[in-house]
Amino acid sequence: MNVPPTMRALRQMSLGGPQDLRLITDAPVPAPGPGEILIRVGAAGVNFADISQSHGTFHNGPQPPYVAGFEAAGEVVAVGDGVEGARPGHHVVGVGYGAFAEYMVLSAASVMPVPEGWADEQALGMMVNWPTALAALKPLGGIRAGQSVLIHAAAGATGQAAVKMAKHYGATVIAAASPGKHETVRALGADHVLDSRGPDLAAEVLALTGAQGVDLVVESVGGATFQASLASAKRVVGRVVVTGLPAGEARISNWDLVYRHQVHVIGFNLGVLIQSAPEIFGEVTGELFALVGAGVLTAGRPTVHDLADGPKALAEVEARATVGKVALLP
Repeated sequence: MNVPPTMRALRQMSLGGPQDLRLITDAPVPAPGPGEILIRVGAAGVNFADISQSHGTFHNGPQPPYVAGFEAAGEVVAVGDGVEGARPGHHVVGVGYGAFAEYMVLSAASVMPVPEGWADEQALGMMVNWPTALAALKPLGGIRAGQSVLIHAAAGATGQAAVKMAKHYGATVIAAASPGKHETVRALGADHVLDSRGPDLAAEVLALTGAQGVDLVVESVGGATFQASLASAKRVVGRVVVTGLPAGEARISNWDLVYRHQVHVIGFNLGVLIQSAPEIFGEVTGELFALVGAGVLTAGRPTVHDLADGPKALAEVEARATVGKVALLP
């Protein structure tokens, strides 16, 4: 396939946030090395990690200037030495560096095929949001039928997937979202929907659970919400799986765990899971394809923006003004 030498891309110029993204038209097209593939990006996913990277708060994040974005789906146009399976013409979804561009290099070993009949943008989330939600619920959170789960940011891409899966596994779902997003979350099957900005979220959760608390909290917010999550979990047996901190850092001490919040606090990072527990990640990906086959997880319907509108799209995600997945189309 004919690959041009340069491409359009969004370059992060400083650590001043999404407003410092600049559209450039002369970025060099990367070449795949051994074990790598080059894709023509059909759609790139926007994630809170992109926001953190733009502010310099993402652990070991890239330093500017850099081509932003890390999640993309698209058509394979070239392969490096030693690549088996992926071939030009295949459509795949994966994570790497420089997704907000017309072309991107990915590790061939870590991509997933775009399900047959799906457009590239509909597969976004398969490598980030869906495995995050599933890992938090099952191998880490141990959710079972008859148990209860509190899902924060339930109208977001990860939250929506978590609501669908938790209901599939037979859990009672208490979802937290801003009021304008409640109907979206109810339509996913949540049993109860609470105002994520309410004055005492934990008290509402305890009232719904007969003062017992939930078996599991999927804690994806951080900041003051983290304390509400700890207070919402059942004493002794409750689990709080921490998947993100867009609202900022929050702390807990051993004193807290002994005298205030006798709960299990479990840290989660998808990249670490893939590297340190590949067998668990393999189970997660296998289960994801089973959920797709069963119709529990269906083709996504992201809100799409042109690549040039990336700064505005990321600012809306940062302001929590979006629902579901947000995608950029090169």
